[in-house]
Amino acid sequence: MKKVLFITLMLVLAFQLKGQPSEPVRLCIAGMSHSHVQPLLRNMNSPWFKVTGIYEPNSEMAQRYARNYGFDPSLIYTSLEEMLDKTKPEGVLTFTSIYDHLKVVRACAPRGIHVMVEKPLAVSTKHSKEMQKLAEKYNIMLLTNYETTWYPSNYKTYDMISGKEIGDIRRIIVYDGHKGPQEINVNPEFLEWLTDPVLNGGGAVTDFGCYGADIITWLLNGQKPESVYAVLKQYKPGIYPKVDDDATIVLTYPSMTGVIFASWNWPFNRKDMHVYGSTGYIFSDDSQNMRYKLSEKTPENSVRLPLREAPSDNPCSFFSAAIRGEINISENDLSSLKTNMTVVEILEAARKSNKTGKPVRIK
Repeated sequence: MKKVLFITLMLVLAFQLKGQPSEPVRLCIAGMSHSHVQPLLRNMNSPWFKVTGIYEPNSEMAQRYARNYGFDPSLIYTSLEEMLDKTKPEGVLTFTSIYDHLKVVRACAPRGIHVMVEKPLAVSTKHSKEMQKLAEKYNIMLLTNYETTWYPSNYKTYDMISGKEIGDIRRIIVYDGHKGPQEINVNPEFLEWLTDPVLNGGGAVTDFGCYGADIITWLLNGQKPESVYAVLKQYKPGIYPKVDDDATIVLTYPSMTGVIFASWNWPFNRKDMHVYGSTGYIFSDDSQNMRYKLSEKTPENSVRLPLREAPSDNPCSFFSAAIRGEINISENDLSSLKTNMTVVEILEAARKSNKTGKPVRIK
């Protein structure tokens, strides 16, 4: 009887741990100024990963976060290289300014350490190309995290498009943004570089334009636009004197058009998308709620989707599973290097188009 109970217990345990690594992946954090680090600080250990070190040169901020989130201050390093050499992580999650993403990859790649950065990949194609060369030379994964990567509604939309459920795609419109970083009270360290044209590469065009560029590129299986036309606005120069706070980006493809509305001027937070095909439409209202109408004669349907399952429900578990080889990341993945090289190219073309007033051709 005891033997049967033991076997049953082991089977249950095996089922619960299915897909999880045999031991947590050793991860380090590079930078803490990006407020997207905060959910990770609330839970730095899981069956998938364990945070073994935190690099942050701003000691006051690092110690404040240690007090606020209750983690051991001994995890904090003021030198990135020292942290990497002493803790020997398998992967690094990056929450620096976008400009400093290159610095992190320069440090991690020669050490064979995989990197996941917060969106977007880089401030410029010059940076992204160097990062790509380093990743390929040292055979590391270089991934980019977006909140929308974990939205089940995006995957349902992808499947419906792939299945031609609304015919041939003619237009994809992506809406992203909020009232503005100062208006929603982001932490001051984040606001300082987020509104800097060098450290962030732009304002709303970078902060929220990247979401639409990422999703549209993914929905089109990696296809690049033929041209990019953009208009960037400063509706609030008194608050954001150095960068744009509103961006309209038009992507032209052979048989369809993509439009990205990225703004710090929405009346409320939004990350939604409208896809129009030759026979119907799909409206992705948020992470879980969708509406779609497949043809003129069919009614509009609404659906609420379940959240995605681990490890594909958050960046830390996803990154850990990829490092362990539990999941394979295709070159067309939302997080992949190839997709995000295109994202940077689109954003750079958008900034150039705004300066010239003309569409910018993409090679």
